Amino acid sequence: MTEKNTIPAHWQITMVKDIAENIQYGYTESSSKENVGPKFLRITDIQENRVNWSTVPTCKIEKENKKKYSLKDGDLLFARTGATVGKSFLIKGEIPDAVFASYLIRLRFPKSTYDKYVYYFFQSSSYWKQISEGQVGIGQPNVNGTKLGQLQIPIPPLPEQLTIVSKIEELFSELDNGKQQLETAQQQLKIYRQSLLKAAFEGKLTRLNYDSNDEMTTMIDNTNHSQSHNQKNHSADKGELPKGWKWVKIEDIATVGTGATPLKGNQKYYSNGKIAWVTSGALNDEFVREATDYVTDLALKETNLSVYPKNTLLLAMYGEGKTRGKCSELLIEATTNQAIAAIHFQNHDVRVKPFLKYYLLKNYNDIRRLSSGGVQPNLNLGIVKRTLIPFPSFEEQTIIVQVLESKLTVCDKIEETITQALQQAETLRQSILKKAFEGKLS
Repeated sequence: MTEKNTIPAHWQITMVKDIAENIQYGYTESSSKENVGPKFLRITDIQENRVNWSTVPTCKIEKENKKKYSLKDGDLLFARTGATVGKSFLIKGEIPDAVFASYLIRLRFPKSTYDKYVYYFFQSSSYWKQISEGQVGIGQPNVNGTKLGQLQIPIPPLPEQLTIVSKIEELFSELDNGKQQLETAQQQLKIYRQSLLKAAFEGKLTRLNYDSNDEMTTMIDNTNHSQSHNQKNHSADKGELPKGWKWVKIEDIATVGTGATPLKGNQKYYSNGKIAWVTSGALNDEFVREATDYVTDLALKETNLSVYPKNTLLLAMYGEGKTRGKCSELLIEATTNQAIAAIHFQNHDVRVKPFLKYYLLKNYNDIRRLSSGGVQPNLNLGIVKRTLIPFPSFEEQTIIVQVLESKLTVCDKIEETITQALQQAETLRQSILKKAFEGKLS
């Protein structure tokens, strides 16, 4: 909450209700994909502070209500419930004929109060602190019109409001340009990682001269140029391999197993269990460091569970969202559920593990396309076992893995630097707003 002694003496601290012409809830109606009336703007139509009006549905509305709920330039919309509670969106410029839905609150301001000034205050940490303190409801946070009206805001004379907004937008423009450059670098780094992995499994890492300063540019250009050719099923694409390489199935170089889900209602399988059990939902990172749950010795004895050693590669055969095809390395001894293919090296040469792991990480999208099934296509043990791998000698595998680890480590450090810079940019954004609403933005 803004304190009087933190702002210039001629400013006033007032409540939103005292500067708004009205605070109004939106219209309650069902949306329609058909052209039955004006556009019907809902919370879900506002994404990343933008509205794609072409995708906004319409609604039926009577003439007198349409006038009451019609949107115009300068209207400030506030999300009053759900995960986005407190988020605001300022209507500016030319918009289609539109009304707003009931989970939004609209604020309109007189000419003595600049709409953009209030909008930028609604992005500040002072505002968000008040919102957090004013949320009510259990499980579904919300802020009603009364609570919104009671929020406190520092108000300078109109000419100062205009100056403050101008300075905020100037600084934000510079900040956004820097952020865009960082995000571009982040995307280029992602492309470079993929091009590096692609080169590895085409045998090019052992032939390229990595002293060239143009390495990243060359690889990115090559990846972009050939992107449309990289969408083939990698198991079916048995093209020409480098000299000394061959195609092998995963089952030829590793042992592939799976697990089970002991009956959830049966406590004898879980109560006081000490054996780690992992589900496909845990495969969101490169490594699995902890169990999803723990099962008992009896579960291991009476079901199809097997305990897999550390460094087993786990491949998700099915799961929600983009889980299917994900590969992670197990850093603990654990059992798995039936949604995971556990690739380990019992009776096989464990030296192939790093090479195979990088191959599975690189070919995530291709692995997904091997799935079979209907609405929810899945992998299965047979598909995983028969997946073909371009396979060089152990000596060449060692060189490839060493080059990958060296260069991917550099990528990780650059990625960390970019991430920190993006976080600093957001911190700077809040610092700008704090100074703005304390009258200290010169």
